[in-house]
Amino acid sequence: MKEERCMGWSYKPLWRLLLERDMKKTEMQRLAGISSVVLAKMGKNQPVTLETLGKICKVLECRVEDVIEYIPEN
Repeated sequence: MKEERCMGWSYKPLWRLLLERDMKKTEMQRLAGISSVVLAKMGKNQPVTLETLGKICKVLECRVEDVIEYIPEN
């Protein structure tokens, strides 16, 4: 039986981008129109919808790669 591996994701690129732009997470949340629950999930590196990532990219005028990165699990 094969062991199923979960993909790992990190939002570190987003947190770095917000620091560079001197923007608080709550300000980005408000501008993007995402809930505090979604922001909390991101803080725990849990998956969010592509719609959420799109809203963030639109507000920050950036690409998805500037928001999230894939971390292979060993």
